[in-house]
Amino acid sequence: MNARAHGIIGAFAALLMAGCASVSETRFYTLSAPSGAPAAKDTERHSVEEGQGKHRPIFIEVMPVSVPERLARPQLVVRSQISGQNTQLFILEQDRWSSNFNYELRDAFVTAIANRTGALNETRGLHSPDQAAYRIAIELGQFDAIVGERVQAKFNWTITRSTDGRGTACYFAISEPVDGGIQGVVKGIQRVVSSVAADISRSLVELDASNATICAPRGNVIERY
Repeated sequence: MNARAHGIIGAFAALLMAGCASVSETRFYTLSAPSGAPAAKDTERHSVEEGQGKHRPIFIEVMPVSVPERLARPQLVVRSQISGQNTQLFILEQDRWSSNFNYELRDAFVTAIANRTGALNETRGLHSPDQAAYRIAIELGQFDAIVGERVQAKFNWTITRSTDGRGTACYFAISEPVDGGIQGVVKGIQRVVSSVAADISRSLVELDASNATICAPRGNVIERY
């Protein structure tokens, strides 16, 4: 067994031992950007001029994110992968999201899309009936977080405009390398969410500027190594 395999086994032994630690030592993580964090450099702010220099904002309603059942929990779910051995799944009691993973994803997407596009999170009655709002439904179809290796995921989403039912559908598959340890996994998932949010934001801006269905014929597959 090589040094890398020994290192991975040692890391997971430490994780399992942490299960015996007191509740006070539980570590909590979030996908949401810190309050006041700057928007990404490739932010695509968008509004439509109306009348005398006024702007019509985009309204969005992000639906609860659909995730595989094993992930709909606050505990981080990760895998180990050692050459020549079966991949093993770990549900980490001492490493948790601040809420269930599907809720963390939704909050992170709402924040990231709003920051990138200038969109307003839809509140019923806030906009007039003839003003478009965009319903965004996101599904996490595939997901694996392998400690010290990578985070890989496939997201599908649809965006539907309220006024005429026009919309777009797309998918985004990504493999993001990560550093060792749980912190590395968390940062990798944050980068994945940021990349997907950027693509959803571009689709939203394109759809708001046009009656065409933008994303249905295409898919985005991004591999990073």
